[in-house]
Amino acid sequence: MEFTHLDDSGTLRMVDVSGKPPTRREARASGRIVMKPETIALLRQEELPKGNVLAAAKIAAIQAAKQTSALIPLCHQLNLSWIDIGFELHDNAVGITATAITREATGVEMEALTAVSVAALTIYDMCKAVDKTMEISGIRLEKKTGGKSAATAEYRPRTAILVMSDSIAAGRGTDRSGAILRDGFEKAGCAVEALSVVSDEPEQIVATVEAWITQGVELVVTSGGTGLGPRDLTIDTLAPKFTRRLPGVEQELFRWGQGKVRTAMLSRLAAGVIGSTVVVCLPGSTGAARDALEAIVPGIFHAFPMLKGEGHA
Repeated sequence: MEFTHLDDSGTLRMVDVSGKPPTRREARASGRIVMKPETIALLRQEELPKGNVLAAAKIAAIQAAKQTSALIPLCHQLNLSWIDIGFELHDNAVGITATAITREATGVEMEALTAVSVAALTIYDMCKAVDKTMEISGIRLEKKTGGKSAATAEYRPRTAILVMSDSIAAGRGTDRSGAILRDGFEKAGCAVEALSVVSDEPEQIVATVEAWITQGVELVVTSGGTGLGPRDLTIDTLAPKFTRRLPGVEQELFRWGQGKVRTAMLSRLAAGVIGSTVVVCLPGSTGAARDALEAIVPGIFHAFPMLKGEGHA
């Protein structure tokens, strides 16, 4: 098992999210504090000695959400776009909800959970003079959206990876980008039926892709041959065979790449459909392979039910 918060020597570290562009993320958390019915009655009537309990708890929760990274050591510091706290009074408990929204490179669930926790603690503090039996419980994450959790298609296509490289095909180099793509798609739940390396020859590229399509492969991902060199022939070879382009996929890949490496603007990556097979043509670097897994997985899996006429997944 790979531990994301430990380095190779076992020392604690933060996860590096600098390679991820910001996206809208939302989280909702909830919890409750149980107390005597008599305390609930005093709370409803705002007759507790310390004043307006819920107003103080709401302010405390908002402040806590904004300070989450200072409380939890390996939590990233986020700019919150919005945070709201809600309370529901029951016969013997106060229900607490917190919803947080951000536009960042990582999730906002810890802020929502912290807000609920501090709201409950504030209620406890302001009611403890009249009730020693209170109990905080049930703090949990109810919903998280944005990032990869925003794309929840269950379908996983039959997948094949094609690496174009004269040197690797001739045995003068070792494939790394193809291996990264294979491992990434397998971790996402895809059956990767083939990983092949061919030289930058149009005939070999076409023959391999067409054979896979005939065999029923639904997603072909290529690596290499998208630059400006005289042997970068992938796009020239495959793009004319697209029956439809997928400009949104191309734009997302460009956005991720150019957010990290300025020379990514020189890439001629492409995405399209040949028959009912989705073909994504990536640059040959390991960075491009990792970026693609971050940028289009699992979102691209929504394409396959649509291609089958089943609508949006």
